[in-house]
Amino acid sequence: MAALQLAELFVSSMVHLLYGFYIFSTAVAGDLSLALNECLFKPNMNVEVKEDVPGGASTNAKGLPPIVLVHGIFGFGKGRLGGLSYFAGAEKKDERVLVPDLGSLTSIYDRARELFYYLKGGQVDYGEQHSKAYGHSQFGRVYEHGHYPEWDEDHPIHFVGHSAGAQVARVLQQMLSDKAFEGYENTSENWVLSITSLSGAFNGTTRTYLDGMQPEDGRTLKPICLLQFCRVGAIIYDWFDIPWLKAYYNFGFDQFNMSWKKIGVWGLFDCLLGNSGPFASGDWILPDLTIQGSMQLNCHLHTFPNTYYFSYATKRTRKMFGVTVPSSILGIHPLLFIRVLQMSQWHHPTDASLPYKGYRDEDWQDNDGALNSISMTHPRLPIEHPSQFVENDSTCQPLQPGIWYYKIVEADHVLFIVNRERAGVQFDLLYDSIFERCRKHVFRKTPMLPNEAH
Repeated sequence: MAALQLAELFVSSMVHLLYGFYIFSTAVAGDLSLALNECLFKPNMNVEVKEDVPGGASTNAKGLPPIVLVHGIFGFGKGRLGGLSYFAGAEKKDERVLVPDLGSLTSIYDRARELFYYLKGGQVDYGEQHSKAYGHSQFGRVYEHGHYPEWDEDHPIHFVGHSAGAQVARVLQQMLSDKAFEGYENTSENWVLSITSLSGAFNGTTRTYLDGMQPEDGRTLKPICLLQFCRVGAIIYDWFDIPWLKAYYNFGFDQFNMSWKKIGVWGLFDCLLGNSGPFASGDWILPDLTIQGSMQLNCHLHTFPNTYYFSYATKRTRKMFGVTVPSSILGIHPLLFIRVLQMSQWHHPTDASLPYKGYRDEDWQDNDGALNSISMTHPRLPIEHPSQFVENDSTCQPLQPGIWYYKIVEADHVLFIVNRERAGVQFDLLYDSIFERCRKHVFRKTPMLPNEAH
């Protein structure tokens, strides 16, 4: 059994490493190709170049609420990895779309704080109490110009989050309701017009335990696991602090000051031994994605009566003779196939306490290779939020705020990101429906017809 586990760990590590190298090399090759074309084929005509101003939009789109695409774990926003798009170019489908770059491994809390200042502008403030509790700097990156500085209740925003990005949007909305940003006493939950979740991590995932989180507490790591390799790699990457490399891709741990310039060699050993840094304090994203961690987050999160909520839950499993198995072989990304199989056969350890009362393994077996389908439909732990399953869009018109409308989509976790060719026409159908809903069916107030103006 131990030999099988080590073999599986080796295969999983190599698959993830090769996929990461593939993404990185694809981005570099794309940038080099673009630079070479510009050098060899310089246009003779004078071309007017428009400056990419934060919050900028065409004149026609100026009055539209921005649609903000929030990436998931290991994700990246506009400006990272060269010209590569996390959302596979979906941002080009609408005139006013923002794609923020948040920490790819930082906690849900830290990412929500970063998202607020990305939009409003100013220096990221993680909060004095939180920063002291988790041992990092209170202040982070400076946004000289907010990408939507006019953001308020009269100028709300649509959020579309993939994976952990959906939970980031929910945490940010709760922070707005709690008036958690110093210097901004007028924030409210009504600053958010809608939240759309694409494979959203609302209730945690059993994959975290397969990757190395301890099922007993959902916070500590097993001694030998995939996440330990990830932890060591992230620490060394941040310690070397190579400017051009971190400008290309960043795990988001700058607030922990793990650079060799600040902590030296002994500080590196301290981080690697688990005595300091984000992995020691637990202020990183994986503890937030366990079932226990998600329940702790959800205890404080509300579904608000004036906001519209939508969710697309994905799955790549089916029942065969009463057993849950992968629904396809070629249709599942190689990065995820082993995990689809393992998650479909997951059994919570008998010697560990159940994550919640009423937990059943069979409820958590349908999955998309990263998240369990039961976790993606709507927030349900520890308290189930109002929801409605949507089989046909026409049956739920007009839309009502304060309810999670959800669909089940046959897809793996990465079908609708990075590589749009994999999803084909399904990619366009999905994002077109999301953007059309944001623009045509979601309003804070019922739009008046011309003859009703009086």
